Amino acid sequence: MRRGTPSEMTESHADQRLHGAEDRIRRFLEREQPGTPCLVIDLPTVVERFRALRAALPGVGIFYAVKANPTREVVEVLAAEGCCFDVASPNEIDLCLAEGAPPEAVSYSNPIKKAADIAYAHRLGVRLFVSDSEQDVRTIAEHAPGARVMLRILVESKGSTYPFGKKFGCAPDMAVDLLRLAGELGLEPYGVAFHAGSQQLDPTGWDAAIADAAEVTAKLRAEGVALSVVNLGGGLPAGYLEQPPPLAEYAAAMTDAVRRTFGEHAPSVMIEPGRALVAESGVIRSSVVLVARKSYSDERRWVFLDIGRYGGLAETEGEAIAYPLRTTRDGGETGPVVLAGPTCDADDVLYQHTRYDLPLDLRAGDHVDLLRAGAYTASYSSVAFNGFPPLATYCVR
Repeated sequence: MRRGTPSEMTESHADQRLHGAEDRIRRFLEREQPGTPCLVIDLPTVVERFRALRAALPGVGIFYAVKANPTREVVEVLAAEGCCFDVASPNEIDLCLAEGAPPEAVSYSNPIKKAADIAYAHRLGVRLFVSDSEQDVRTIAEHAPGARVMLRILVESKGSTYPFGKKFGCAPDMAVDLLRLAGELGLEPYGVAFHAGSQQLDPTGWDAAIADAAEVTAKLRAEGVALSVVNLGGGLPAGYLEQPPPLAEYAAAMTDAVRRTFGEHAPSVMIEPGRALVAESGVIRSSVVLVARKSYSDERRWVFLDIGRYGGLAETEGEAIAYPLRTTRDGGETGPVVLAGPTCDADDVLYQHTRYDLPLDLRAGDHVDLLRAGAYTASYSSVAFNGFPPLATYCVR
């Protein structure tokens, strides 16, 4: 039977590996008794995930997607490990530099940038930018002269929980023209970038985009323009209620696709993981506000938590990400529930279709912990919707 607590599921190797982090977080929560809701990050897990990824993809440039979790201590420990950073705004640039990252380790990867923000990044020493439009290329040339530019291409994402649609990227033939234009404007045409979709569950989900990137690279090489890198973007998944294929399968599939499509002209490779580095490091502690029934005939109870979609659980939209749960009353008889947040908004419902069974004696004031919640939670938290404060974050070393 799906759902409930980890004790109700078959324990996998990944579960065993995570017990150390969850135990450290549990001890912190018992000792400090912080107010709820809150997110607790186990920093040793962040370091372990980075080292595992570096070992699986030796020689690949790892640029942490700061938007996944911009907690200062997370950036600090990754910078100390020699990680590079994928940033989307001046504030993220400031954060990375303040925590020890050199400017050459920063990629301004948001294709949607103000001219003032490009100039600011350039003044700080950032020299790597991602673009996907003519206007942006020309703005980079004006405000970041001599910078390196990668062109992001559109991807038909299959196998990911969150496809990126058509907001980012341009057609491969347009990327060829824009990289050529970048060179004419005094920029360095550096490479092709893409994103295979967040929480990509298919290890071959990068193949088609890698082939497109190889075609763009070959066309420019025939004109005497040598690109240096292919940026495979993010998408490496984390384990939630169900485990994705092992990291080794992703690494093998990516390596094989680059070798097969680029052949003897294989470029350097970079990736931009976020979720894969931080999701499994985090636990959100919440409290039950109310347990109620909507009718005498519906066996499902409604469990209202003090955290919802506006407080850091945006990825429960469409029930795309289903977090494992742990409660203070685990071990007894359970029954089906609907989980919802605390705000006066009808959309603030977390899970109606995903089956969760929680203890029958669960009541107001009990704790419900959302496990593996270190990515895209605090960074998605609203400032003050309905007057609720942003999600507090603590770190365990």
